[in-house]
Amino acid sequence: MAWEKELEESISTIAQLGDYIELTPELEQQLQEIVAIHPMRITQYYMSLIDKYDPNDPIRRMTVPSEEELNLLGSYDTSGERENTMMPGLQHKYAQTALILATNRCATYCRYCFRKRLVGLPTEEILQRFNDAVKYIENHEEINNVLISGGDPFVLSTGVIKEFLEKLSTISHLDFIRFGTRVPVTFPDRILEDDELLTLLENNSQENRRIYVVTQFNHPREITQKATDAVSRLIRSGVILDNQTVLLKGVNDDPETLAELQNKLVGIGVNPYYVFQCRPVKRVKNNFQVPLYKGYEIVDRAKKKLNGHSKRFKYIMSHQTGKIEIVGVMEDNIYLKYHQARATEDLGKFFKRKINKTGGWLDELE
Repeated sequence: MAWEKELEESISTIAQLGDYIELTPELEQQLQEIVAIHPMRITQYYMSLIDKYDPNDPIRRMTVPSEEELNLLGSYDTSGERENTMMPGLQHKYAQTALILATNRCATYCRYCFRKRLVGLPTEEILQRFNDAVKYIENHEEINNVLISGGDPFVLSTGVIKEFLEKLSTISHLDFIRFGTRVPVTFPDRILEDDELLTLLENNSQENRRIYVVTQFNHPREITQKATDAVSRLIRSGVILDNQTVLLKGVNDDPETLAELQNKLVGIGVNPYYVFQCRPVKRVKNNFQVPLYKGYEIVDRAKKKLNGHSKRFKYIMSHQTGKIEIVGVMEDNIYLKYHQARATEDLGKFFKRKINKTGGWLDELE
């Protein structure tokens, strides 16, 4: 396939990066140190969106390594994924949802990735035996949906994706199947050049069981004509598209940018779903995380610029104990609610914490 050859031509070394962005010898040495720990991959398409003359370009911040990644503040597993792993590549944190880690590869390696511990690296966390995962899901009738993630499952061959869908479609208690992918954002040719994938999705997205594609557009400049065309082809295939934006310092941490993004997403047929608080991941927290107090202010001001469809998203912190909605700020308190919870008794629980204007995570609030 043409898209596979194109993916092979992605920028993955600092020497290749130097052909696109000016690097000082000192910075080049630092970046060599970083990519030896956490690999770099940038598709030619996504690289073309970067303004090489702007060192603060938001697309560059998301995809080009920086010296900030030398900061080790944080953790590599901020949401308790290890403790919810039932077998390699299968997590079951919330009763109704099974999560499959189908691959450790992506089209582009985002520098803020919360699975930085495994993406692009040798790992035992990826699914090894799909049939065992299917049996687990079959035996747990409380599971009504499966999220196939990674890495990015859309970098897998269409044949592998077909096998996933064929085997999951035999499970009667599944209402829908989701794919978590940034391919429409960073590598739309994967969708535009593969009619077989679109036919596969169309054949499996029927009236009684839909396929959902959960994208991650983080900045309005990512909504290009190519990305829009990829989204349109998915929609014509019967797929429903949701978007999960990550609130990122220096990328979308102002109300105007965030509001423009959500409005444009609705315009192209993508439903705003979550705005995620950036997780306190090692080599990420110091570089990308916005304090919760400031994050709420940004989201609240952005929502005031949006219509009803554009502001349906929730501002969420994906904590070890569950998905916590940041509901509001009043006087000295920040108010929170469990949107999802690992412990069923916490579901819907409403609570408050003292405001800490520098705290970026629940554990940092009194």
